[in-house]
Amino acid sequence: MLDALKKSVARAALDYIPKNSIIGIGSGSTIKFFIKELSTISRYIKGAVSSSCISEKWLNTYNIPVIDLNTLDSLDIYIDSADRVNYSMEMIKGGGGALTREKIIASVSKKFLCIVDKSKYIPKFDNFPIPVEVIPMATRSVSREIKKLGGIPQYRKNFITDNGNNIIDIYNLCIKNPVNLEKHINNIPGIVSVGLFCNRKADLLLVSYIDGVKIIS
Repeated sequence: MLDALKKSVARAALDYIPKNSIIGIGSGSTIKFFIKELSTISRYIKGAVSSSCISEKWLNTYNIPVIDLNTLDSLDIYIDSADRVNYSMEMIKGGGGALTREKIIASVSKKFLCIVDKSKYIPKFDNFPIPVEVIPMATRSVSREIKKLGGIPQYRKNFITDNGNNIIDIYNLCIKNPVNLEKHINNIPGIVSVGLFCNRKADLLLVSYIDGVKIIS
C-alpha cells in the first residue's frame, strides 16, 4: 500500500518540473520512485544535483546527467521527501543520513517541493527522533550537550554519512518551537547539521492518499 502511495506522489511531482532546468534531488525510497518517473521526461531537463551517493547512483541508472552544485548559482526547484512533515510544512529529515547535503541543496533552491505519503503528514512532531550529523571526534561531547536539552542521544551504529561523519538520533526531545530548536542544536560545536528543516521549510507539499494526491501550499 505505501509503495503505491509513494509512486503516485512521485508521479504527481512531475507536473512541477520546469523544462530545460537543472533540479535538486533528495534521497530516500519515495525519491527513488521519483527518479524513475523523472526518467520518462529526462529529455526535457538538463540534469540534476544529487543529495546523496545513492540518489546519484539511481540518476546514473536512468542516464540522467548529474550536475555539480559548485557550477551553479541556484536551482529552480528541489524535490525531496521527509521522515515527518507537520501542518506548518516544517520537516524532520535524515533517516537515510543525507540531511546535510539535502539542507545545502534546499538552501540554494527557489522552491522546495516536499512529496510524502499520508503516513508522514502529522499535526506536530511529538517525540519523533531527530537525526544530527556529527564530526566523529565530537560524538561524545555532542551527546553530553543533547542530554542537557533533555534528549536521549543514540549513536547510529555501523553508519557513516557520505561526508565521512557519524549520526546521532535524538529521542525524547520536547519539540515546542522547532525553529528555535533547530538554531540551538546547530550551534552545538561538532554538529554539522540537524535534521530539523524549519528555517528553510517546504514551499509546496504533495501528500498521497488512497483517493489521490492533496496539494498543500
